[in-house]
Amino acid sequence: MRTNRSQCPLVNILDIVGDKWSLIIIRDLFLGKKTFTEFMNSPEKFASNILSNRLEFLINQGLLKVTKFPHDKKTKIYYLTDKGIDLYPILYEMMYWSKRNLDEEFGPLGLQFFKDSKRLSSKTFIKRTQSKYTQVRDEFLSV
Repeated sequence: MRTNRSQCPLVNILDIVGDKWSLIIIRDLFLGKKTFTEFMNSPEKFASNILSNRLEFLINQGLLKVTKFPHDKKTKIYYLTDKGIDLYPILYEMMYWSKRNLDEEFGPLGLQFFKDSKRLSSKTFIKRTQSKYTQVRDEFLSV
C-alpha cells in the first residue's frame, strides 16, 4: 500500500490521475471504449506499455475493474467503478476550462461534447452522463 506524499487533498488526487494519460482513459471509458485495442485507437496515441501500466494502476486505485467478454474469454473489458464515475465532474470542468481559457480549435470529440452539453445545465448534464454510464455498465455486467 502506498502512502500519500502530502496531506493536501489536491496532491492526493493528482498522485492518482495527475499524469498525462489517466484522465484520457477515464474519458474514453465514458465515450464507450472498453478494450485495450479501443484505447490504443484513441487520437492521443498511447504507447502500449504506458497504457498497460496506467490501466493496472487505475485498477489498483479502485477506479477501474476488469472482466472478460462472456463469449470471448481472451478479451479483457475495462469499466469504471462508482469511484471512477465520480470523477466525471472533474473532466467536465476541465473541458469547459479549456474552452474558456485556451485559444484552441477542438477536434470532433470536443466539438461533440460542447454541442451535447450546452443544451442542459452543467449539473443535469453531469448527472445524466454518470447515470447513463452506470446503466450501460450494469447492463453489460449482468450478462
